[in-house]
Parts: sequence; C-alpha cells; structure tokens
Amino acid sequence: MSTQPLTILVFSHRPEVRESIVTAVGRRPAADIGRVTFVEADGVADVLYHMDEGDIDLAILDGEAQPTGGMGVCRQLKNELDDCPPIVIAVRRKDDRWLATWSQADAVLVHPLDPLTAAETVADVLRSRQLPVVKG
Repeated sequence: MSTQPLTILVFSHRPEVRESIVTAVGRRPAADIGRVTFVEADGVADVLYHMDEGDIDLAILDGEAQPTGGMGVCRQLKNELDDCPPIVIAVRRKDDRWLATWSQADAVLVHPLDPLTAAETVADVLRSRQLPVVKG
C-alpha cells in the first residue's frame, strides 16, 4: 500500500459530530492501511468541492446533518460522480440503516460510535477500494 496518507472527508454541520467521528476512526484505522488525514466539511458545498477535486479516498457523512443530510448527499454523489470514492454514513438509530442502504452507502456506522467498530469498518471499506497489485 502507498506510503502517502489516505484522505478521509468528514461531513457534519455539528463540530462535535465531526470530532467524534475523527476520534473514533483514529489516525491509523489498521496497520495495513497506514495513517490517514482528515478533511472536515460543515456544508454540502465543501463536500461537493472536495469530492469533485478527486483527492478524497473515503467520505464519512453524518446522516443527521442539517439542512441537507448525509444520506441525500451520498445518493447524489453516487449517481453523479463516475469514480465516486466509498462513502460511510453515520446514523443515530440502528433502524436508519435501511435509509443508508437506499443512499447507496458502502457502510454504516451507528452513534454512539465504537472506536473498534469504526476503525475496522473504515479499514475494510478502504481495503475494498484498493486496486490489486499487477505483477509482471
């Protein structure tokens, strides 16, 4: 895997939610993933800008963000970007998992975030995004 840190976008209109996501995932979600850096966004315009730039390896969107929730943003990105990075949705209630599925999210986290589950989920999604090494 590359020695360049992977970049994770964290979106919520609430700074405390962004902080809880960053803290739960941590700077090194798994040994084979390496270090990650976080870019925080508090509005949809910031999310769209960073995703359009193509420098995001994974996005974690707050399903409860206001005025536009992360699930709607996720569905929009999945339908509009040709090579959309994986997206994880953070929801408040386990019952909202089906909505995250509707949004085409790659994975779902449920608040309160468990650091082990959050790091493992992010690492699994990042691993699935990596291209196989071609030998020859």
